[in-house]
Amino acid sequence: MRFTLIDRISDLKPGESITALKVLSLAEEYLQDHFPRFPVMPGVLMLEAMYQASAMLVFLSEDFHHSTILLKEARNVKYADFVRPGETLVVHAELLKMDDSLATLKAKGVVAGEPAVSGKLVLERFNASDRLPQRAAWDDHARMKMRQHLEMLYRRNHSG
Repeated sequence: MRFTLIDRISDLKPGESITALKVLSLAEEYLQDHFPRFPVMPGVLMLEAMYQASAMLVFLSEDFHHSTILLKEARNVKYADFVRPGETLVVHAELLKMDDSLATLKAKGVVAGEPAVSGKLVLERFNASDRLPQRAAWDDHARMKMRQHLEMLYRRNHSG
């Protein structure tokens, strides 16, 4: 199962920043348990939304050079408020630095202009074929799927 926690990319500047949106729907299954009388987006999923937006920025910034981008570290993560059904978490990530295998970003999520979550993320980038040469076809497939996913999220907002 794959959780996609970004509904739309509203602004994108490759090599610089991304702004993405997650509209929290009461239909999301995890809200039945988190919490039944006070449904809110779990903090770990707020962090996941920041990671997903950050990874999208990195994929685009390096023109999909690496097939895999993983969250290596989440530093100084601070939670300031809840995200409730019907609210929109606006995630903004700014690329601070990128070397051969790591990318460091500053990310935050706001609801109605108020801080909800923030932190510094370190993402690790690699190709499976660098470690297992027989996985080159998987790398190509992963890149194609991510391109399609990003085109859907960004085109939705920018189709003439």
